[in-house]
Amino acid sequence: MGFIEDILGDVKIPKVVKIRQIFNKEYVVDPQTEIRKQLENLEGFQKIRPGMSIAVTSGSRGIDKYAQVTKAVCDLVKEKGAYPFLFPAMGSHGGATAAGQIKVMEEINGITEESMGVPIKSSMEVVEIGHIGDGRPVFVDKYAHEADGIILINRIKAHTSFKGPYESGLMKMMAIGMGKQHGASFYHKTGFGEMPRVIQEVGPVVLEKENILFGVGMIENGYGKLRKLVCLNGRDILAREKELLKESYQSLAVNFWKQCDALIVKEMGKDITGTGLDPNVTGRFNTDFFHNDIHVNKIGILELTDASGGNAAGVGFGDVISRKLYNKINFETMYPNVITSTVIKTANIPMVLDNDRLVI
Repeated sequence: MGFIEDILGDVKIPKVVKIRQIFNKEYVVDPQTEIRKQLENLEGFQKIRPGMSIAVTSGSRGIDKYAQVTKAVCDLVKEKGAYPFLFPAMGSHGGATAAGQIKVMEEINGITEESMGVPIKSSMEVVEIGHIGDGRPVFVDKYAHEADGIILINRIKAHTSFKGPYESGLMKMMAIGMGKQHGASFYHKTGFGEMPRVIQEVGPVVLEKENILFGVGMIENGYGKLRKLVCLNGRDILAREKELLKESYQSLAVNFWKQCDALIVKEMGKDITGTGLDPNVTGRFNTDFFHNDIHVNKIGILELTDASGGNAAGVGFGDVISRKLYNKINFETMYPNVITSTVIKTANIPMVLDNDRLVI
């Protein structure tokens, strides 16, 4: 690519000044102790009886202390004499395969049967349990449906493609995550413009038809560290998650500026956010249903996280990427996720240049 270097050779990179933004620094020092304290008096936890089979969700995002929180929950369930198991609740992620989803659990959050001390039951099979207002069916993971009770564990945060009373969190996990690829495909068909309504309708059906014992909502601070843990009885999720979403917005790490000529992203990834790059920060959304007042002229992306497993969904937000990023893309992992979402432009490949300097 000598001709590219010739063309760009005279472009001078301007002086760079380091700045520092200070975000919310609160964090949970000991999640195991906090979980135990909250579950001691939680009605949903007290419903667990010896011998019961308890399904515990496992998501696909990289969440601070997710493994510790998950293990704490499983350990406490075992103390009650019950038999917990983990199941992937991540829609179409992991290439939409049972084995791929187990791999996501391990690579993104370090969750394995050995580290958690409980079995993992992974399947793409689902059971139809009801319908929402427009007639679409509601699905739940087969293993979770057959269990005596279900526990939800997920981060609550701003979604990257739609806005509503529920975004990323426990309600969305019931709608998209627990419905596996089959459910996710059904709910994405009407686009992200309808997603807030879909989540508000699917969640209550799951809460009515399944024995959702409780949920653990996690909120991170501006540095991606666990700021708050809240254990909610199943019946309280509908009301309380709305409040927790508003609280999570206060911790969102956003840039102090609203406009820039060039944004260089050191690293993107599915473990960071569902769209690889967070539109709440970059201003580039993958749908027309939401926008903010951030405007970026050009975006260059230098790297893809190893934990993404080659899923570079969101790379289409960039204008220029490095060859090392391009070489990490696994299309068999990325395409099922993007096709299920129906927003295929997030998988568009930008201009590819040989090194970081040329990208910049």
